[in-house]
Amino acid sequence: MLGRTDSRFRLLFLLGSFGIGAVLLLTRLGYWQVVERDRLADQARRQTSLTIEVPSRRGDVFDRSGTVMLATSVDRYRIAASPDVIDVPQRVEMVERLAAVLDLDEDERAVLAEKLISDEAYVVIARDVEESTASSIRSSMARGELPSVSLEPEPARVYPQSGGGPDSTLAAHLLGFVNRDGVGQYGVEASYQDVLAGEARTVTASRDANGNPIPDTTRVVDPGVPGRDLRLTIDASLQLVVEQECLAGWVADRAKSVSAVVMDPYTGEIYASATYPSYDGNDYRAVASTPERFMDPVVSSVYEPGSVFKMFTAAAALEEGIVSPKTLVNDSGTLKLDRGETKVRDSDHRAMGWLTFEDVVAYSRNVGAAKVALQLGSTTKQASIALHDTWTAFGFGARTGIDVAGEVAGIVRDPTITSWRQIDLANGSFGQGIAVTSIQLAVAYAAMVNGGSLVKPHVVAEIGDTEVAIAPRADGVVTRLTARQLVRMMRHVVTEVDFYRSRTLVPGYVVGGKTGTAQIWDPKARNGRGDWKDEVYNFSFVGFIGKKKPELIVAVRINEARPRVRGQGDLSLPVMSFELFRRVATDAITLLDKPAPPEDGLAVVDRERDQ
Repeated sequence: MLGRTDSRFRLLFLLGSFGIGAVLLLTRLGYWQVVERDRLADQARRQTSLTIEVPSRRGDVFDRSGTVMLATSVDRYRIAASPDVIDVPQRVEMVERLAAVLDLDEDERAVLAEKLISDEAYVVIARDVEESTASSIRSSMARGELPSVSLEPEPARVYPQSGGGPDSTLAAHLLGFVNRDGVGQYGVEASYQDVLAGEARTVTASRDANGNPIPDTTRVVDPGVPGRDLRLTIDASLQLVVEQECLAGWVADRAKSVSAVVMDPYTGEIYASATYPSYDGNDYRAVASTPERFMDPVVSSVYEPGSVFKMFTAAAALEEGIVSPKTLVNDSGTLKLDRGETKVRDSDHRAMGWLTFEDVVAYSRNVGAAKVALQLGSTTKQASIALHDTWTAFGFGARTGIDVAGEVAGIVRDPTITSWRQIDLANGSFGQGIAVTSIQLAVAYAAMVNGGSLVKPHVVAEIGDTEVAIAPRADGVVTRLTARQLVRMMRHVVTEVDFYRSRTLVPGYVVGGKTGTAQIWDPKARNGRGDWKDEVYNFSFVGFIGKKKPELIVAVRINEARPRVRGQGDLSLPVMSFELFRRVATDAITLLDKPAPPEDGLAVVDRERDQ
């Protein structure tokens, strides 16, 4: 008889093993259900649902009339995929199909492949896809060739108005553009990014085994906030004409760039702001390799303005009672400074003798301006501080606060920190040794013609249905008496000098202003020691136009132009800065339908002979 094979020990061992196994299983199950519960639940949700942020429709941008659309959004498509549920062999095939449909180069194909080999639940493959390409994607999806790929509508930014020059859209520098991520770059688009973009809408949707959203399962988690529209102060018709004028000046003068800005001196509203060369906001990628093309020179580029700054020397001297417009000043042609170490000359190297101070400004005499600046204080330091204080009172060395991105403050040396020599004071009196922007000049000249108020320039008049209220930055920059004298002096410039009179005055309107020509410093010249550029200059004119009183300020800049005629004291371009001013000013005063200036504006016609 065979012996028994059962054993009490073996039975106990088996029972113990089963018991230990059961405890371990229960422990592991408890770990999953308690410790790992949230992670596993989240993973399950990720496998069965999608969370998507849908950008709100970006607000539109209109001109001052509210009828001309400058920027809007249209529906394009975004291609997305869920690589975590795509088989590896399918990913390789998908790269080939998508690369063919999207016409990708080798580098773009490599980026696509990297996206599809990830384990992400949601990746964006392409954006800004037009309907023709989207149709091809839909056909491939219907044939099952693109599993876990979705085609989602998304807005794209477009600028429907053509600009004043080739390959440009209207007000491109002023508006900026919107990049692929829906973020505004430069100009109004960047400055008002949060207002225009609003807040994205967040939705969830269940997805099938292929990772595609299941219809009727979408749920809004966060409704977001829609973007708001903007109505600008810009007049579209004037903007187009000013851009055309800048283009014409750029071609004629062969300048690096030409800019012009038209502003209301009482409110700070910008009616037009243009620069050529410009760019096409719909195809900003075409010039992305040269990002300086996107910068708006009116607010972002500084330069030494030259003799347009003589008006601020005049403001300082008139305000302190150092001179009056009729005070005689000896234009000796040259002036030795700093104990004979340095010398200031007039551009024609000639002396005009005794001139009234208003003639010193009208004929743009450097020596006369320097002599008056030296009288602003009993010492060079005191005179320097007085002139610097006038500059800062007019806003130089600080941003104007204009509501576009990229504004710079300029460069103004403070004599209380670093003492000026006499030559520094003299150079400053005629606009050398200081760097400013065109918008700063426009605002400062506006303060002269509006009675002494430093306005805040702005380009947005209305956000949604709410008008934008803009308060002046400062009042009493100069007294009304000084302001009146300055207006008369600007008027005197264009009526006294034959050279200006024939090419600046506009029949039927009152015009005044000041021209400026300045050398350009090149810090890279002479192996980094710096030097003046050879026979290349900046040409400026800032002035006003109106019927009986100043109604508009116009500032123009011809940047880095080489004179066609170069004589002693004569640097001539085919289109001079004051001629460009006249063209733009004439366009502006005839095209704009704007309110009349304030009744207390500084009249320059009715009482001209009495002053």
